[in-house]
Amino acid sequence: MLLSRRFVFPDHHHRPLIPMEWIVLLPPILAIVLALWTKEVYLSLLAGLWLGTTILVGGNPILGLRELIDQLVTVFADPSNVRILLFSLMVGGLIALVQASGGVNGFIEWASRQGWGQTRRGAEVLAWVTGMIIFVESSITCLITGAINRPLFDKLRIPREKLAFYCDTTSAPVCMTIPLNGWGAFVLGLLAAQGVSEGAVGLLAGAVAFNFYALLAIAGGLVLALTGWRFGSMKTAEMRAEETGALLREGAVPLVAEEIVELPPVEASGEKARHLMIPILVMVAMIFFGLYVTGDGVIMQGSGSTSVLWAVIAAIGSAMIMYALPGSGKDGAVLMKPTESMALVLKGSGGLIGMVTLVALAFALGQVSRALEMGPYIISVVGTGWPTWWLPSVIFLVGAFVSFTLGSSWTGFAILIPIALPLAEGLGISMPLMLGAVLAGGVFGDHASPLSDTSLIASMSAASDHVDHINTQLPYALVLAGFSVVAFLIAGLLV
Repeated sequence: MLLSRRFVFPDHHHRPLIPMEWIVLLPPILAIVLALWTKEVYLSLLAGLWLGTTILVGGNPILGLRELIDQLVTVFADPSNVRILLFSLMVGGLIALVQASGGVNGFIEWASRQGWGQTRRGAEVLAWVTGMIIFVESSITCLITGAINRPLFDKLRIPREKLAFYCDTTSAPVCMTIPLNGWGAFVLGLLAAQGVSEGAVGLLAGAVAFNFYALLAIAGGLVLALTGWRFGSMKTAEMRAEETGALLREGAVPLVAEEIVELPPVEASGEKARHLMIPILVMVAMIFFGLYVTGDGVIMQGSGSTSVLWAVIAAIGSAMIMYALPGSGKDGAVLMKPTESMALVLKGSGGLIGMVTLVALAFALGQVSRALEMGPYIISVVGTGWPTWWLPSVIFLVGAFVSFTLGSSWTGFAILIPIALPLAEGLGISMPLMLGAVLAGGVFGDHASPLSDTSLIASMSAASDHVDHINTQLPYALVLAGFSVVAFLIAGLLV
């Protein structure tokens, strides 16, 4: 549907057309504000989506409701969206499978023998290190960090919100700082579209040093793990867990059904660490293989959504085969028959229906925001009449706002790279600095937005309430964003 940003609201008096461009900002802002205020994320997303589709069709709420349904259907017309939704479902199956195998308990015992995660500091540093090592794809980073560390955090009475923070903080920031993955490939594709083919890899590598938000998020996560420093709603959550043992706020709704997270091991379980670690290692290896195959031999040109779906399928398949082998259980028994494993996969996938619903709603809201041309409108408001040394910080702030309200860093990249690079070239600003500002803004949105798929998966992986995760993480993200603005101002003066 083509849309002019001069909206017409028909009335009975045939008044002249009234420019209403600013209303394109309302749908995502409404969804975010309602979610943070009411803690009811499903209805908040639906409200924002309905407002967006109503604007899209010219102001008729009935037609807007019909358009809302059409937009939800359109989500499933995009193969990439479908792969992510299937991945999200099957993650629940993998969680249930390894939980019932006793692999989680076995890993805790093995980690204890190694002296890992025996203290709060040790557990939090281990979560940070896990996220740093797994940089191939942001969703996989969240999943593995949560799967490995959730039992240790629960044992030490560290709230689920804190684990979700580490899952999220080591996903997008790490993937964009070590861009040997689909993130790097996507940015290189955008650079090629701008005519930057020769030297594109060097430009991206140079921009990493100016991606102040990502670098500060990674460093900040380590500092928090080592020092135990806390403030705001995260401090409240940690004190609650320490004093009462409540890992979740009373009334919280974790994105993974609690019966899946606390699924007891089957009778034949020997509680062996390999029942958790081997499926996870298969999943990580399959990511590289998937990126290699879908990129025709070039990992950085591979499809991230395809690779993560292949990876979780391979992990489930390897687990089912391993658990069905003679001797896989205790006393030489079979751990699980394939029929039992499949029943667990289906049960676990069912526990993530809420998560998949949220992702689909977030995708639909992103579609509507793009159809309303929100990104170009923000750029037109900001304009280019700024002193040169301010521009990197302005680009960062605009990118942060676009990515936060859309819940998509990649959309922010796609909108701003075609604007930032010509500005840099025409005004004599450092190209790596301007690209770094774009990337930093996108990473902020991916990290902080309740609409972001990685934030949703972080909540799911940590078995945390999603709104609680955002509420506890946002103060840290805003502090980091403030430091990033200062860093870009200084860089604009010096570089």
